[in-house]
Amino acid sequence: MKSYRKELWFNVPTRRAFINITPQVEDCLKESGVREGLVLVNAMHITASVFINDNESGLHHDYETWLEKLAPHEPVSQYHHNRTGEDNGDAHLKRQVMGREVVVAITDGQLDFGTWERIFYGEFDGRRKKRVLVKIVGE
Repeated sequence: MKSYRKELWFNVPTRRAFINITPQVEDCLKESGVREGLVLVNAMHITASVFINDNESGLHHDYETWLEKLAPHEPVSQYHHNRTGEDNGDAHLKRQVMGREVVVAITDGQLDFGTWERIFYGEFDGRRKKRVLVKIVGE
């Protein structure tokens, strides 16, 4: 069995963003040489997320609106976490809702997606360098 590991780094200039990272994961798959197996993609920071959904701008806008209603950034004083001097209590909650990681099957050297599925990095407390782990195992 083969095993492959790579870190993808992001420095999002805004507080929040959704980035389609499918091409980077596909590049990792090619580098790995795995034809049949699994790929794990996970955010290595507790204020960021990795998830699978449609690459459609209206949906991304809806996510932004929905998440801000669920866990609004302001007032920052509403979060006990922010009493530590941080201002990102909302980002932790948004990450919890959107998830930490995804696992995708690899079949015949390709990501085995359903129609329209793509992998996204969700940033909820940007403006600093963060990483995503890509771990591939298989034959």
